[in-house]
Amino acid sequence: MARTANRTILISGASIAGPALAYWLDRYGFEVTVVEKASAVRGGGYPVDIRGTARDVVDRMGLFPRLRAAHVDTRALSYVDADGAPVGTIRPEALTGGAEGLDLEVRRGDLADALFAPVRDRVEFLFDDSIATLDDRGDRVEVTFDGGARRTFDLVLGADGLHSHTRRLAYGPEHPYHRYLGHVFAGFTVPNTFGLAHEAVLWNAPGRAAILYAVDPGDAVHGFLIFRQQEPPFGAFRDPAAQRDLVASRFPESAWHLPHMVAAMREADDLFFDVVSQIHLPTWSRGRVALAGDAAHATSFLSGQGSSVALVGAYLLAGELACHDHHADAFAAYERKARPFAEQNQALATSGGTVNIPGTQEEIDARNAALRTPENLNADEMSAAHSALTLPDYTPAD
Repeated sequence: MARTANRTILISGASIAGPALAYWLDRYGFEVTVVEKASAVRGGGYPVDIRGTARDVVDRMGLFPRLRAAHVDTRALSYVDADGAPVGTIRPEALTGGAEGLDLEVRRGDLADALFAPVRDRVEFLFDDSIATLDDRGDRVEVTFDGGARRTFDLVLGADGLHSHTRRLAYGPEHPYHRYLGHVFAGFTVPNTFGLAHEAVLWNAPGRAAILYAVDPGDAVHGFLIFRQQEPPFGAFRDPAAQRDLVASRFPESAWHLPHMVAAMREADDLFFDVVSQIHLPTWSRGRVALAGDAAHATSFLSGQGSSVALVGAYLLAGELACHDHHADAFAAYERKARPFAEQNQALATSGGTVNIPGTQEEIDARNAALRTPENLNADEMSAAHSALTLPDYTPAD
């Protein structure tokens, strides 16, 4: 499968899909450059899951032992009511449909490091930079970087997230493709004064949720405050003080650990504020530019499948480019194989995925009843979506 065309490829983004693409493209003999606006691969972050088909991808990359060693092993999901009284506790697999002992749950930073390690010395990484302009000339793409450099590539692949700048340059404004799911969330770290380890505790009131997610019995846990809102809070996106005030206003109770969480959110130096959204595009490529990961098909964190779908999509995109001399044929084959899988996993977010925010007390009561009979949860639907695609085999380049 020696490469005869489209040898030079620029990837925008070095989170999950970007380094995975770089790994497979390098393996198939392409000349790869990755540009990332951050100064390094980002560490830390909340845990993410690798299940089903995505588990096969990391196994084929030889990363399964490393990621298994980094597995955080969440053992319990506990629910409390609006007053903080216990409702029930289940194993995570009862909700996610995962396979105990096989699926992986790792810190996002540990996954990013594992994906970066095999390619850090094999492909070119441009940190502290990003794409300023794209000019698709039909036979090449001329790129200007924010740092001032000008270069030419055969193809450009956008793997730069939900709010992809590459997508904006190729497709125009995000709004037509952004599907707001009616929730806003804030994520931050909280001192672990709760004695939690390897578990998550979820508080619910109608249309609102608070989550404490403990990886290790250390000094910090991940806190999330999530609430329903009819319209996205556009006025708060560039105003951290407005973000904190908005979130605090939705959680005025003195129940459970809410006051402590709100106080920690106000003081956090790692606050991440965003809307819960998906990306739905009519096509994942235009000319010599294609999209991968959240830039193409964000599933939202409610599905619990963003990283897994990104890994699968990256494998397919690189493999199809290796099998086709013409980029248009490769992009079409990639989308034909990956889109049904992405859409099935996107659907999990609106049918009670990994994180469910009941909108009414009746929905909370039904969820609580299901916790007492876990077989009534939607684990089978989740499991089917996780493994809905069987990986094709692509022969590496000579």
